[in-house]
Amino acid sequence: MAKHEEDLLRKAKDRTALIGIVGLGYVGLPLAVEFAEAGYTVLGFDVTPRVVDGINAGRSHVQDIPGARLASLVKGRKLSATTDLGRLGEPDCVAICVPTPLSKTRDPDISFVSAATDSVAKRIRAGQAIVLQSTTYPGTTRELMLPALERSGLEVGRDFFLAFSPERVDPGNPTYNTHNTPKVVGGVTDACTRVVMALYQPAIEKLVPVSSPEAAELVKLLENTFRSVNIGLVNEMAIVCDKLGVDVWEVIDAAATKPFGFLKFTPGPGVGGHCIPLDPHYLAWKMRSLNYRTRFIELAGEINAEMPEYWVEKVVGALNERGKPAKGSTVLVVGVAYKKDVDDLRESPALDIIRLLERLGAKVRYHDPFIPELKDDGTTLTSVPLTADAVRGADCVVIVTDHSRLDYAMLAREAGALVDTRHAVASRKKAK
Repeated sequence: MAKHEEDLLRKAKDRTALIGIVGLGYVGLPLAVEFAEAGYTVLGFDVTPRVVDGINAGRSHVQDIPGARLASLVKGRKLSATTDLGRLGEPDCVAICVPTPLSKTRDPDISFVSAATDSVAKRIRAGQAIVLQSTTYPGTTRELMLPALERSGLEVGRDFFLAFSPERVDPGNPTYNTHNTPKVVGGVTDACTRVVMALYQPAIEKLVPVSSPEAAELVKLLENTFRSVNIGLVNEMAIVCDKLGVDVWEVIDAAATKPFGFLKFTPGPGVGGHCIPLDPHYLAWKMRSLNYRTRFIELAGEINAEMPEYWVEKVVGALNERGKPAKGSTVLVVGVAYKKDVDDLRESPALDIIRLLERLGAKVRYHDPFIPELKDDGTTLTSVPLTADAVRGADCVVIVTDHSRLDYAMLAREAGALVDTRHAVASRKKAK
Protein backbone atom coordinates (compact mmCIF):
# COMPACT_ATOMS: atom_id res chain seq x y z
CA MET A 1 0.00 0.00 0.00
CA ALA A 2 1.36 3.41 -1.01
CA LYS A 3 2.30 5.90 1.69
CA HIS A 4 -0.31 8.50 0.71
CA GLU A 5 -3.07 5.91 0.73
CA GLU A 6 -2.03 4.82 4.24
CA ASP A 7 -1.97 8.43 5.42
CA LEU A 8 -5.46 9.19 4.10
CA LEU A 9 -6.91 5.97 5.51
CA ARG A 10 -5.47 6.91 8.91
CA LYS A 11 -6.81 10.46 8.68
CA ALA A 12 -10.23 9.09 7.79
CA LYS A 13 -10.19 6.75 10.75
CA ASP A 14 -9.22 9.39 13.32
CA ARG A 15 -11.16 12.22 11.57
CA THR A 16 -8.08 14.42 11.18
CA ALA A 17 -8.52 14.87 7.43
CA LEU A 18 -9.46 18.38 6.34
CA ILE A 19 -12.43 18.17 3.97
CA GLY A 20 -12.88 20.75 1.22
CA ILE A 21 -16.21 21.30 -0.53
CA VAL A 22 -16.23 23.31 -3.78
CA GLY A 23 -19.72 24.73 -4.34
CA LEU A 24 -21.93 25.35 -1.32
CA GLY A 25 -25.37 25.03 -2.85
CA TYR A 26 -28.14 22.49 -2.25
CA VAL A 27 -25.63 19.63 -2.69
CA GLY A 28 -22.43 21.03 -1.25
CA LEU A 29 -23.70 22.61 1.96
CA PRO A 30 -25.60 19.53 3.23
CA LEU A 31 -22.52 17.42 2.45
CA ALA A 32 -20.29 19.87 4.33
CA VAL A 33 -22.62 19.70 7.32
CA GLU A 34 -22.59 15.88 7.34
CA PHE A 35 -18.78 15.78 7.22
CA ALA A 36 -18.54 18.34 10.04
CA GLU A 37 -21.06 16.49 12.21
CA ALA A 38 -19.06 13.29 11.63
CA GLY A 39 -16.07 14.93 13.34
CA TYR A 40 -14.09 16.30 10.40
CA THR A 41 -13.06 19.92 10.00
CA VAL A 42 -14.58 21.29 6.79
CA LEU A 43 -13.51 24.18 4.58
CA GLY A 44 -16.10 25.22 2.02
CA PHE A 45 -15.36 27.11 -1.20
CA ASP A 46 -17.80 29.26 -3.14
CA VAL A 47 -17.40 32.11 -5.61
CA THR A 48 -20.38 34.03 -4.21
CA PRO A 49 -19.36 36.30 -1.30
CA ARG A 50 -22.96 36.51 -0.05
CA VAL A 51 -23.07 32.72 0.36
CA VAL A 52 -19.69 32.56 2.09
CA ASP A 53 -20.44 35.46 4.42
CA GLY A 54 -23.80 33.94 5.33
CA ILE A 55 -22.28 30.55 6.17
CA ASN A 56 -19.51 32.10 8.28
CA ALA A 57 -22.24 33.98 10.15
CA GLY A 58 -24.14 30.72 10.71
CA ARG A 59 -26.94 31.55 8.24
CA SER A 60 -28.16 28.81 5.96
CA HIS A 61 -29.39 29.57 2.44
CA VAL A 62 -30.40 25.95 1.82
CA GLN A 63 -33.89 24.90 2.89
CA ASP A 64 -32.85 21.44 4.08
CA ILE A 65 -30.20 22.83 6.47
CA PRO A 66 -31.71 24.70 9.46
CA GLY A 67 -29.76 27.76 10.49
CA ALA A 68 -29.33 26.50 14.05
CA ARG A 69 -27.72 23.29 12.80
CA LEU A 70 -25.24 25.21 10.68
CA ALA A 71 -24.56 27.85 13.32
CA SER A 72 -23.51 25.26 15.91
CA LEU A 73 -20.90 23.83 13.54
CA VAL A 74 -19.58 27.27 12.63
CA LYS A 75 -19.42 28.27 16.29
CA GLY A 76 -17.56 25.05 17.11
CA ARG A 77 -15.06 25.81 14.32
CA LYS A 78 -15.89 22.60 12.52
CA LEU A 79 -17.09 24.39 9.38
CA SER A 80 -16.02 27.58 7.64
CA ALA A 81 -16.21 28.98 4.13
CA THR A 82 -14.03 31.05 1.83
CA THR A 83 -13.95 32.56 -1.65
CA ASP A 84 -10.16 32.09 -1.78
CA LEU A 85 -9.54 29.24 -4.24
CA GLY A 86 -5.84 29.62 -3.51
CA ARG A 87 -6.50 27.52 -0.40
CA LEU A 88 -7.50 24.44 -2.40
CA GLY A 89 -4.14 22.88 -1.61
CA GLU A 90 -5.02 22.71 2.09
CA PRO A 91 -7.76 20.02 2.20
CA ASP A 92 -6.91 16.33 2.20
CA CYS A 93 -10.11 15.62 0.30
CA VAL A 94 -11.77 17.98 -2.17
CA ALA A 95 -15.37 17.29 -3.21
CA ILE A 96 -16.54 19.24 -6.27
CA CYS A 97 -20.27 20.07 -6.13
CA VAL A 98 -20.71 22.71 -8.84
CA PRO A 99 -23.64 23.18 -11.25
CA THR A 100 -23.78 21.34 -14.57
CA PRO A 101 -26.53 23.04 -16.59
CA LEU A 102 -27.40 22.57 -20.25
CA SER A 103 -26.57 25.09 -22.94
CA LYS A 104 -29.26 26.76 -25.06
CA THR A 105 -28.79 23.95 -27.58
CA ARG A 106 -29.41 21.35 -24.81
CA ASP A 107 -25.77 20.25 -24.80
CA PRO A 108 -23.88 19.71 -21.52
CA ASP A 109 -22.31 22.86 -20.09
CA ILE A 110 -19.38 21.63 -18.04
CA SER A 111 -17.70 25.02 -17.75
CA PHE A 112 -18.17 25.02 -13.97
CA VAL A 113 -16.61 21.55 -13.66
CA SER A 114 -13.73 22.62 -15.93
CA ALA A 115 -13.14 25.78 -13.90
CA ALA A 116 -13.20 23.87 -10.61
CA THR A 117 -10.85 21.22 -12.02
CA ASP A 118 -8.40 23.88 -13.23
CA SER A 119 -8.47 25.55 -9.82
CA VAL A 120 -7.72 22.26 -8.08
CA ALA A 121 -5.05 21.29 -10.65
CA LYS A 122 -3.12 24.52 -9.97
CA ARG A 123 -2.83 23.66 -6.25
CA ILE A 124 -2.92 19.87 -6.14
CA ARG A 125 -0.40 18.20 -3.88
CA ALA A 126 0.55 14.65 -3.09
CA GLY A 127 -1.81 13.08 -0.59
CA GLN A 128 -5.06 14.60 -1.81
CA ALA A 129 -8.29 12.87 -2.82
CA ILE A 130 -10.47 14.60 -5.43
CA VAL A 131 -14.13 13.63 -5.80
CA LEU A 132 -16.46 14.92 -8.50
CA GLN A 133 -20.11 14.91 -7.44
CA SER A 134 -21.63 17.08 -10.16
CA THR A 135 -23.92 15.21 -12.55
CA THR A 136 -22.28 14.92 -15.94
CA TYR A 137 -21.83 12.73 -19.01
CA PRO A 138 -20.00 9.38 -18.80
CA GLY A 139 -16.28 9.88 -19.21
CA THR A 140 -15.97 13.33 -17.62
CA THR A 141 -13.91 12.17 -14.64
CA ARG A 142 -11.41 10.16 -16.67
CA GLU A 143 -11.34 12.21 -19.88
CA LEU A 144 -11.53 15.77 -18.54
CA MET A 145 -10.39 15.77 -14.92
CA LEU A 146 -7.68 13.11 -14.88
CA PRO A 147 -5.45 14.63 -17.61
CA ALA A 148 -5.68 18.08 -16.00
CA LEU A 149 -4.67 16.72 -12.60
CA GLU A 150 -1.91 14.49 -13.97
CA ARG A 151 -0.21 17.47 -15.59
CA SER A 152 1.09 18.16 -12.10
CA GLY A 153 3.37 15.13 -12.50
CA LEU A 154 1.54 13.26 -9.74
CA GLU A 155 0.32 9.70 -10.37
CA VAL A 156 -3.30 8.79 -9.82
CA GLY A 157 -3.82 5.93 -7.36
CA ARG A 158 -0.43 6.53 -5.76
CA ASP A 159 0.13 10.26 -5.23
CA PHE A 160 -3.45 11.46 -5.50
CA PHE A 161 -6.84 9.76 -5.64
CA LEU A 162 -9.69 10.55 -8.03
CA ALA A 163 -13.29 9.29 -7.99
CA PHE A 164 -16.81 10.12 -9.09
CA SER A 165 -19.62 9.95 -6.54
CA PRO A 166 -22.97 11.23 -7.83
CA GLU A 167 -25.16 13.46 -5.71
CA ARG A 168 -28.55 11.99 -4.88
CA VAL A 169 -30.13 14.95 -3.12
CA ASP A 170 -33.92 15.19 -3.10
CA PRO A 171 -34.68 18.68 -1.75
CA GLY A 172 -37.48 18.77 0.78
CA ASN A 173 -37.59 15.00 1.28
CA PRO A 174 -38.50 14.46 4.96
CA THR A 175 -37.17 10.88 5.02
CA TYR A 176 -34.06 10.67 2.87
CA ASN A 177 -31.19 13.12 3.14
CA THR A 178 -27.45 13.25 2.45
CA HIS A 179 -26.63 11.06 5.43
CA ASN A 180 -29.03 8.15 4.92
CA THR A 181 -29.20 8.01 1.12
CA PRO A 182 -26.78 5.31 -0.13
CA LYS A 183 -23.81 6.87 -1.92
CA VAL A 184 -22.18 5.37 -5.00
CA VAL A 185 -18.39 5.66 -5.37
CA GLY A 186 -16.37 4.81 -8.47
CA GLY A 187 -12.61 5.42 -8.37
CA VAL A 188 -10.18 5.62 -11.28
CA THR A 189 -8.19 2.86 -9.51
CA ASP A 190 -9.02 0.45 -6.71
CA ALA A 191 -6.90 2.54 -4.35
CA CYS A 192 -8.93 5.62 -5.30
CA THR A 193 -12.16 3.83 -4.42
CA ARG A 194 -10.74 2.58 -1.10
CA VAL A 195 -9.55 6.04 -0.06
CA VAL A 196 -12.75 7.87 -0.95
CA MET A 197 -14.90 5.18 0.67
CA ALA A 198 -12.88 5.51 3.87
CA LEU A 199 -13.15 9.31 3.88
CA TYR A 200 -16.91 9.34 3.25
CA GLN A 201 -17.80 6.42 5.53
CA PRO A 202 -18.07 8.42 8.79
CA ALA A 203 -20.48 10.90 7.17
CA ILE A 204 -22.66 8.58 5.06
CA GLU A 205 -24.75 5.69 6.34
CA LYS A 206 -24.18 3.36 3.38
CA LEU A 207 -21.62 3.42 0.57
CA VAL A 208 -21.91 1.49 -2.69
CA PRO A 209 -18.63 0.88 -4.55
CA VAL A 210 -18.67 0.37 -8.33
CA SER A 211 -15.87 -0.63 -10.65
CA SER A 212 -15.14 2.69 -12.36
CA PRO A 213 -16.04 6.38 -12.50
CA GLU A 214 -17.90 5.70 -15.76
CA ALA A 215 -20.16 3.22 -13.96
CA ALA A 216 -20.81 5.75 -11.20
CA GLU A 217 -21.55 8.49 -13.74
CA LEU A 218 -24.06 6.23 -15.48
CA VAL A 219 -25.75 5.28 -12.21
CA LYS A 220 -26.99 8.84 -11.73
CA LEU A 221 -28.06 9.18 -15.35
CA LEU A 222 -29.94 5.88 -15.26
CA GLU A 223 -31.78 6.83 -12.07
CA ASN A 224 -33.15 10.06 -13.48
CA THR A 225 -33.65 8.77 -17.01
CA PHE A 226 -35.78 6.01 -15.44
CA ARG A 227 -37.91 8.68 -13.78
CA SER A 228 -38.07 10.83 -16.90
CA VAL A 229 -39.22 7.91 -19.07
CA ASN A 230 -41.87 6.80 -16.61
CA ILE A 231 -43.14 10.34 -16.09
CA GLY A 232 -43.26 10.72 -19.87
CA LEU A 233 -45.28 7.51 -20.11
CA VAL A 234 -47.82 8.55 -17.50
CA ASN A 235 -48.06 12.06 -18.95
CA GLU A 236 -48.92 10.54 -22.31
CA MET A 237 -51.41 8.25 -20.59
CA ALA A 238 -53.07 11.37 -19.13
CA ILE A 239 -53.56 12.70 -22.65
CA VAL A 240 -54.84 9.32 -23.85
CA CYS A 241 -57.35 9.13 -20.99
CA ASP A 242 -58.46 12.70 -21.64
CA LYS A 243 -59.22 11.90 -25.28
CA LEU A 244 -61.07 8.72 -24.26
CA GLY A 245 -63.07 10.43 -21.51
CA VAL A 246 -61.51 8.30 -18.77
CA ASP A 247 -60.19 9.53 -15.40
CA VAL A 248 -56.42 8.89 -15.55
CA TRP A 249 -56.14 9.15 -11.75
CA GLU A 250 -58.67 6.36 -11.30
CA VAL A 251 -56.70 4.23 -13.75
CA ILE A 252 -53.38 4.93 -11.99
CA ASP A 253 -54.78 4.22 -8.50
CA ALA A 254 -56.31 0.95 -9.68
CA ALA A 255 -53.10 -0.10 -11.45
CA ALA A 256 -51.12 0.68 -8.29
CA THR A 257 -53.02 -2.01 -6.38
CA LYS A 258 -51.00 -4.61 -8.26
CA PRO A 259 -48.37 -5.79 -5.76
CA PHE A 260 -45.72 -6.54 -8.39
CA GLY A 261 -44.56 -5.32 -11.79
CA PHE A 262 -45.92 -1.77 -11.48
CA LEU A 263 -44.47 1.43 -9.97
CA LYS A 264 -46.80 4.35 -9.43
CA PHE A 265 -45.93 7.55 -11.27
CA THR A 266 -48.31 10.47 -11.61
CA PRO A 267 -48.85 12.99 -14.43
CA GLY A 268 -48.44 16.71 -14.07
CA PRO A 269 -47.48 19.96 -15.80
CA GLY A 270 -44.05 18.69 -16.86
CA VAL A 271 -40.79 18.05 -15.03
CA GLY A 272 -38.51 20.43 -13.15
CA GLY A 273 -35.52 20.65 -10.88
CA HIS A 274 -31.91 20.13 -11.84
CA CYS A 275 -32.02 16.39 -12.45
CA ILE A 276 -34.92 14.97 -14.45
CA PRO A 277 -35.13 17.67 -17.15
CA LEU A 278 -31.34 17.69 -17.63
CA ASP A 279 -29.72 14.33 -16.86
CA PRO A 280 -31.16 12.35 -19.79
CA HIS A 281 -29.74 15.00 -22.14
CA TYR A 282 -26.23 14.28 -20.84
CA LEU A 283 -26.58 10.65 -21.80
CA ALA A 284 -28.22 11.43 -25.14
CA TRP A 285 -25.46 13.93 -25.98
CA LYS A 286 -22.71 11.42 -25.14
CA MET A 287 -24.32 8.73 -27.27
CA ARG A 288 -24.72 11.11 -30.22
CA SER A 289 -20.95 11.57 -30.10
CA LEU A 290 -20.75 7.77 -30.56
CA ASN A 291 -23.19 7.88 -33.49
CA TYR A 292 -26.07 6.37 -31.53
CA ARG A 293 -29.44 8.02 -30.97
CA THR A 294 -31.24 7.33 -27.68
CA ARG A 295 -34.70 7.47 -29.25
CA PHE A 296 -36.64 6.21 -26.24
CA ILE A 297 -35.03 8.76 -23.90
CA GLU A 298 -35.47 11.64 -26.32
CA LEU A 299 -39.14 10.83 -26.89
CA ALA A 300 -39.86 10.88 -23.15
CA GLY A 301 -38.14 14.25 -22.94
CA GLU A 302 -40.28 15.60 -25.78
CA ILE A 303 -43.51 14.47 -24.13
CA ASN A 304 -42.56 15.97 -20.78
CA ALA A 305 -41.48 19.23 -22.41
CA GLU A 306 -44.84 19.52 -24.20
CA MET A 307 -46.98 19.19 -21.06
CA PRO A 308 -47.04 22.94 -20.25
CA GLU A 309 -48.66 23.54 -23.68
CA TYR A 310 -51.22 20.81 -22.96
CA TRP A 311 -52.24 22.45 -19.69
CA VAL A 312 -52.32 25.95 -21.16
CA GLU A 313 -54.78 24.58 -23.73
CA LYS A 314 -56.86 23.38 -20.78
CA VAL A 315 -56.78 26.90 -19.32
CA VAL A 316 -57.87 28.36 -22.66
CA GLY A 317 -60.69 25.83 -22.81
CA ALA A 318 -61.83 26.66 -19.27
CA LEU A 319 -61.89 30.36 -20.15
CA ASN A 320 -63.83 29.69 -23.35
CA GLU A 321 -66.48 27.85 -21.35
CA ARG A 322 -66.97 31.08 -19.39
CA GLY A 323 -67.17 33.10 -22.60
CA LYS A 324 -63.77 34.71 -22.06
CA PRO A 325 -60.76 34.84 -24.40
CA ALA A 326 -57.28 34.26 -23.03
CA LYS A 327 -56.26 37.75 -24.07
CA GLY A 328 -57.08 40.16 -21.27
CA SER A 329 -58.16 37.44 -18.82
CA THR A 330 -56.58 37.21 -15.39
CA VAL A 331 -55.02 33.84 -14.62
CA LEU A 332 -53.84 32.98 -11.11
CA VAL A 333 -51.06 30.38 -11.10
CA VAL A 334 -50.92 28.56 -7.77
CA GLY A 335 -47.48 27.13 -6.99
CA VAL A 336 -44.44 27.88 -9.13
CA ALA A 337 -41.68 25.81 -7.47
CA TYR A 338 -40.72 22.73 -9.46
CA LYS A 339 -42.18 20.43 -6.79
CA LYS A 340 -44.20 20.66 -3.61
CA ASP A 341 -42.88 22.21 -0.41
CA VAL A 342 -39.54 23.46 -1.77
CA ASP A 343 -38.27 26.93 -2.66
CA ASP A 344 -36.59 25.80 -5.88
CA LEU A 345 -37.58 27.28 -9.26
CA ARG A 346 -35.01 25.51 -11.44
CA GLU A 347 -36.50 24.25 -14.70
CA SER A 348 -39.99 24.55 -13.19
CA PRO A 349 -42.78 23.88 -15.70
CA ALA A 350 -44.62 26.80 -14.10
CA LEU A 351 -42.20 29.14 -15.86
CA ASP A 352 -43.21 27.74 -19.25
CA ILE A 353 -46.90 27.91 -18.34
CA ILE A 354 -46.57 31.56 -17.31
CA ARG A 355 -44.65 32.44 -20.50
CA LEU A 356 -47.23 30.72 -22.70
CA LEU A 357 -50.14 32.44 -20.96
CA GLU A 358 -48.48 35.84 -21.27
CA ARG A 359 -47.88 35.26 -24.98
CA LEU A 360 -51.61 34.68 -25.32
CA GLY A 361 -52.20 38.06 -23.72
CA ALA A 362 -53.34 36.81 -20.32
CA LYS A 363 -52.65 38.82 -17.18
CA VAL A 364 -50.76 36.36 -14.99
CA ARG A 365 -50.52 36.50 -11.23
CA TYR A 366 -49.10 33.81 -8.98
CA HIS A 367 -49.06 32.62 -5.42
CA ASP A 368 -46.33 30.49 -3.87
CA PRO A 369 -45.61 30.48 -0.11
CA PHE A 370 -42.02 29.40 -0.77
CA ILE A 371 -41.13 31.84 -3.58
CA PRO A 372 -42.01 35.46 -2.78
CA GLU A 373 -40.54 36.81 -6.02
CA LEU A 374 -40.13 35.34 -9.49
CA LYS A 375 -37.70 36.69 -12.08
CA ASP A 376 -37.80 35.20 -15.56
CA ASP A 377 -37.04 36.52 -19.05
CA GLY A 378 -36.61 40.05 -17.74
CA THR A 379 -39.99 39.97 -16.00
CA THR A 380 -40.40 40.22 -12.24
CA LEU A 381 -43.57 38.98 -10.53
CA THR A 382 -44.40 39.07 -6.83
CA SER A 383 -46.42 36.39 -5.09
CA VAL A 384 -49.92 37.60 -4.18
CA PRO A 385 -51.73 36.47 -1.02
CA LEU A 386 -53.99 33.46 -1.61
CA THR A 387 -57.23 35.00 -0.41
CA ALA A 388 -60.81 34.34 -1.43
CA ASP A 389 -60.90 37.78 -3.07
CA ALA A 390 -57.77 37.00 -5.12
CA VAL A 391 -59.24 33.70 -6.25
CA ARG A 392 -62.63 35.23 -7.13
CA GLY A 393 -60.82 38.03 -8.97
CA ALA A 394 -59.15 35.58 -11.35
CA ASP A 395 -60.90 34.41 -14.50
CA CYS A 396 -59.12 31.07 -14.12
CA VAL A 397 -56.99 29.46 -11.41
CA VAL A 398 -54.40 26.87 -12.44
CA ILE A 399 -52.77 24.70 -9.79
CA VAL A 400 -49.23 23.92 -10.96
CA THR A 401 -47.47 22.94 -7.72
CA ASP A 402 -49.42 21.19 -4.97
CA HIS A 403 -47.81 22.64 -1.83
CA SER A 404 -49.10 21.05 1.36
CA ARG A 405 -50.04 24.28 3.13
CA LEU A 406 -52.50 25.57 0.51
CA ASP A 407 -56.25 25.83 1.15
CA TYR A 408 -57.56 23.63 -1.65
CA ALA A 409 -61.12 23.63 -0.33
CA MET A 410 -61.20 27.42 -0.65
CA LEU A 411 -59.75 27.23 -4.16
CA ALA A 412 -62.42 24.76 -5.24
CA ARG A 413 -65.16 26.85 -3.63
CA GLU A 414 -64.15 30.31 -4.87
CA ALA A 415 -62.58 29.74 -8.30
CA GLY A 416 -64.79 30.54 -11.25
CA ALA A 417 -62.70 28.21 -13.41
CA LEU A 418 -60.12 25.79 -12.02
CA VAL A 419 -57.47 23.77 -13.87
CA ASP A 420 -55.71 21.33 -11.54
CA THR A 421 -52.55 19.87 -13.10
CA ARG A 422 -51.75 17.87 -9.96
CA HIS A 423 -55.16 16.41 -9.06
CA ALA A 424 -54.62 18.22 -5.75
CA VAL A 425 -58.22 19.23 -5.03
CA ALA A 426 -59.80 15.87 -5.82
CA SER A 427 -57.12 13.88 -3.98
CA ARG A 428 -57.63 15.88 -0.79
CA LYS A 429 -61.39 15.48 -0.99
CA LYS A 430 -60.85 11.75 -1.36
CA ALA A 431 -58.48 11.67 1.61
CA LYS A 432 -61.21 13.15 3.81
